[in-house]
Amino acid sequence: MTSLGLLLLRLVMGGLLVGHGSQKVYGMFGGHGPYGTGQRFEKVGLRPGPLWARIGGSAEMTGGALTALGLLSPLGPLTTMAPMIVAWRKVHWGKPIWVTEGGAELPATNLAIAGALVLAGPGAISLDRVLGTRAPWWLSLLAIAGLSTGVVVALQREIHEAAERLRAEELREQAEPKRVEAADVEPEAVLANYSN
Repeated sequence: MTSLGLLLLRLVMGGLLVGHGSQKVYGMFGGHGPYGTGQRFEKVGLRPGPLWARIGGSAEMTGGALTALGLLSPLGPLTTMAPMIVAWRKVHWGKPIWVTEGGAELPATNLAIAGALVLAGPGAISLDRVLGTRAPWWLSLLAIAGLSTGVVVALQREIHEAAERLRAEELREQAEPKRVEAADVEPEAVLANYSN
């Protein structure tokens, strides 16, 4: 039964992500293709938008297909995580979690499923089991490094802005004169000043 459960998770999440990526890359299933999607991406700071639409859509399609097939595990679920992290930060950040509020309900669900599949593996009903394959550990580490780099590049503006805010806050704290609170002043010192 566990293998059937893993198959169900793989087929639903992986298959939907193949379709989701196809909307971005090819304009299929009512999608806007790289240029329409690219315009939306540019509004959230991913420039050039068409290039990021192709990158994100390709990651969703490739990761989704590998996940659905249960091939070269854990590369498929790992690959799907990168666009979900970027979508969460760029599109859904600061909103309530629910999709009806514009929140990250869908990326969070996909990340949870992908994480579970990375930990559990694809199960017995998978191409990895049939073919006797699995991604070597070094390829998985290389994929993690590459995907992490892609996420950092996509979020570099946010990282830079956060660093600027911290720097501005530190400068503001240094520039403000230290206020002396009444509780910090010794009553004897005040009386001594008046008696002189």
